[in-house]
Amino acid sequence: MRKSLVAGNWKLNGSLESVKQLTSGIVEQSAEMNCEVALCPVAVHLDRVSQLTSGSDVAIGAQNCAAYLSGAYTGEVSPVMLKELGCQYVILGHSERRSLFSETDQDIAQKVMLVLEQGLIPILCVGETLDEREQGIYEQVVEKQLLAALESVSQLQQVVIAYEPVWAIGTGLTATPEQAQSMHAFIRNVLAKLSASAAEKVRILYGGSVKPENAEELFAQADIDGGLIGGASLNVEDFVAICKAAG
Repeated sequence: MRKSLVAGNWKLNGSLESVKQLTSGIVEQSAEMNCEVALCPVAVHLDRVSQLTSGSDVAIGAQNCAAYLSGAYTGEVSPVMLKELGCQYVILGHSERRSLFSETDQDIAQKVMLVLEQGLIPILCVGETLDEREQGIYEQVVEKQLLAALESVSQLQQVVIAYEPVWAIGTGLTATPEQAQSMHAFIRNVLAKLSASAAEKVRILYGGSVKPENAEELFAQADIDGGLIGGASLNVEDFVAICKAAG
């Protein structure tokens, strides 16, 4: 049985004070959530969030990491450093990293390997644009992203996948539960080509304008194991409601 995971991707948001209020509010209600919860703040707030979640069941994760462990890479953050801060998860391959920062499948594959080597759990994001969906090539796009990142991975069961249709991120649009389930089942089938036993254990999250109003129906689908939540994770009440729906 796969335990649901809800991860909050706070993106480039938050001040020290707002992070304290948001984290504390979520931690206070974490006992009521029958799912795994992870908070992914901006890198400079990771230590703060680590302190605030200490002693609770709430995990922390980073939004990205370097493709290197150390060296002359100004501005980068190594997965070694993230582990020292208490991170358990690292979001990799988010569509914003792919489109705004020109990250390639090869970059992401390198990061996945380094994160796993450090004992951290990658949350690998995959998904198609609106144009790719309308062209009917969305399955090919997602399969290419998956295989490029995971073909050389031996610890497949340690990876979390987040299916995020790019056309539904921050747009207010959401895949229907049927569309989301269809893609999640497709992703599990692709993973089964690499390892049938591991594919059944891998958690596949849905991300793309998840709200308290649609969370329960989305999470009720057979292959949807939780969510990677953007905007709604910045509001305590909304995020807690989504977590409860996952549980």
